[in-house]
Amino acid sequence: MSIIDTTKTIPAPRGDGEHQGPLLEVRDLHVEFHTRDGVAKAVNGVNYSVNAGETLAVLGESGSGKSVTAQAIMGILDMPPGKIPQGEIFFRGEDMLKMSAEERRKVRGRKIAMIFQDALSSLNPVLSVGYQLGEMFRVHQGLSKKDAKARSIELMDKVKIPAAAARVNDYPHQFSGGMRQRIMIAMALALEPDLIIADEPTTALDVTVQAQVMDLLAELQREYNMGLILITHDLGVVADVADKIAVMYAGRIVEQAPVHEIYKRPAHPYTKGLLASIPRLDQKGQELFAIKGLPPNLLKVPTGCAFNPRCTMAQDICSTDVPVLHPVAEQDGTELVGRGSACHFWKETIHG
Repeated sequence: MSIIDTTKTIPAPRGDGEHQGPLLEVRDLHVEFHTRDGVAKAVNGVNYSVNAGETLAVLGESGSGKSVTAQAIMGILDMPPGKIPQGEIFFRGEDMLKMSAEERRKVRGRKIAMIFQDALSSLNPVLSVGYQLGEMFRVHQGLSKKDAKARSIELMDKVKIPAAAARVNDYPHQFSGGMRQRIMIAMALALEPDLIIADEPTTALDVTVQAQVMDLLAELQREYNMGLILITHDLGVVADVADKIAVMYAGRIVEQAPVHEIYKRPAHPYTKGLLASIPRLDQKGQELFAIKGLPPNLLKVPTGCAFNPRCTMAQDICSTDVPVLHPVAEQDGTELVGRGSACHFWKETIHG
């Protein structure tokens, strides 16, 4: 049954029906880039998981390792200079890092799909969008050009592109930024994946179009019970769509929490700074807060906590000892489910 058959209810979850654990689980993942200037440690021991029908938002500034982690999951890292010295990436219980190249190709696109942040550069400018969408069906399902075109039109309708039948032969430059992003979503959906990774899907779009794209992703995810990893630097984008959040800094996860908990009581100074930098209606005319300094050079990550040069709470221990991801608890010691903070002073941050 096709994902574009809207006359029936699609069962969930899809897959072999045997695996009962998380849809995707990343364990102690490390990614390095070997350059002339040294080794850039882009990802340093990342752990996270996502279930069918669940949305994980991965947040952080540029250079925090969000997209590199996604590329490692998809198997699209340039190696060399990239290298994965250790870690495991389980999809439906199978470690993809131990798969052959052919086995990875069967997973990529069919089981796990990715939406890239720059739709204009991701789409071929000399081929119509209908041809590019149809290629998924021609190559992977052996459909004729006529049938592939018909499926492409149905997919364009599915992602709410107006007059899809009339626009199927148009080229990428003839669509607005928001419409191009919808086409990228349609391409990701074409082969009915179990998991979609959306890498900054609202970059360079105005606020209204951002909301439309996020609503569309959330609607499609609910309808088909897909897992969704949403990569972004904008905490304001994910508030209404994510189930849980992982905040990354310098290749590490520094805080994780259910989405609403992290907005109410952040447990890491970096998360607190990101939240404070979001424009608010009740602060009209005031200067926006900004975290001082810049993210570290991954060739020379500061010792101890990588955030310590920018942190207002930093003390001597922060420059010598790397904090682990502590379980976060209430003041009476009751552990907060699903919460963790890689900060020596998480108690002062969340309860202060």
